[in-house]
Amino acid sequence: MAAFTYRAVDGLGQAQRGVIEASSPLAARRLLRDRSLVPITVAATAAAAAETRRLPQFRAKVGTKALSVLTRQLATLVGTDIRVEEALRLVASQAAAPAVAELLLNVRGSILDGRSFAAALDEHPAAFPAFFRASVAAGETSGRLDQVLAHLADFVENRQRAANKLSLALLYPALLGGVSLVMMTLLLIYVVPDIVRVFVSRGAALPLLTRLLIGLSGFVTHYGALVLVAIILATIAARRWLGVPANRLRVDKLLATRRPFAGFSRQLNAARFASSLATLVESDVPLVDAIPTAAAVTPNRFVRAQALTVAARVREGTTLRRAMDEAGVFPPMLVAIVASGEASGRLGPVLTRAAADLQRDLDTLVATLMGLIEPAVLLLMGGIVLLMVLSILLPIINLNNLAGM
Repeated sequence: MAAFTYRAVDGLGQAQRGVIEASSPLAARRLLRDRSLVPITVAATAAAAAETRRLPQFRAKVGTKALSVLTRQLATLVGTDIRVEEALRLVASQAAAPAVAELLLNVRGSILDGRSFAAALDEHPAAFPAFFRASVAAGETSGRLDQVLAHLADFVENRQRAANKLSLALLYPALLGGVSLVMMTLLLIYVVPDIVRVFVSRGAALPLLTRLLIGLSGFVTHYGALVLVAIILATIAARRWLGVPANRLRVDKLLATRRPFAGFSRQLNAARFASSLATLVESDVPLVDAIPTAAAVTPNRFVRAQALTVAARVREGTTLRRAMDEAGVFPPMLVAIVASGEASGRLGPVLTRAAADLQRDLDTLVATLMGLIEPAVLLLMGGIVLLMVLSILLPIINLNNLAGM
């Protein structure tokens, strides 16, 4: 079975588009006619076409929000004893984005062709993260797929909620700073030169602050476009430089080990690592396989490399607590909690609680930083506007004083 995109016309002459599942294009056209639709075009999706040509699968991507929604829907359906392939069909029929429906139908087609759910997901690594696929594989092996999907739904929803909270917190300062910057640039280009001409025609002696503003206005007027182009080119160059793994690793090591970034970076990566590892361990994934998968979720590449070293040490027979302590990138609290979990034989639940504590502390830290950013932006923009107003008012005051003498 494969997915096909189609364009058709219904009995009223209205155009219809969508995705349909069938064994061949001919079967897809037959199914469309059964639905009282006249097919215009029927084409294999990118994944099916790639499989037909024996090319690599297309790199379909699913956003965090879409992944959260479809994981929760799959967890609910599978939890009510609905077969996975039928659950995928139902979720695909309700998907808002055609790309998501197409992806799910191709996963379903792979299952109907005899592959396991995990193997079908492995064909789309760009859409489903490594920890997601590893958890599903463990759930199928242990016969607890419904529980694993429920754990995954909670995990993905928590990540989506945290990302939304951070985006909303940064939205107002970003808008304020952007609008203020645009307004000040327009003032420097169109307003300040006219005021300068008035001062020059009066022959007034200009204060230092006003002369600095005039110089800044002239620079922005004559070289502003060049500066903007230079910033864009520098941004592109920096992105390419960071695209080199060795350079990115060097920067990530700096962020993970040097103040003032080390504290926040350590907390963020530890929360991601502990949460992912807890989900995998609770899903009965072997610890030696769970650690590298959880490491892949950590955003900092230096911490990720140290976590992979932890996995190697555990594979050699070292305890997880000792390996994490030797890595030197995890908070002491997390290491102590892991030690208690290993001693009690309840590593999964202990890691879950530790991940919740780390995430709560991280949320508090982020809320504090966001609470400081907003007034800082207000003070900065207000201070710049005040200096601009003073630089314009001071010559006017001097002119009035000269006129009164």
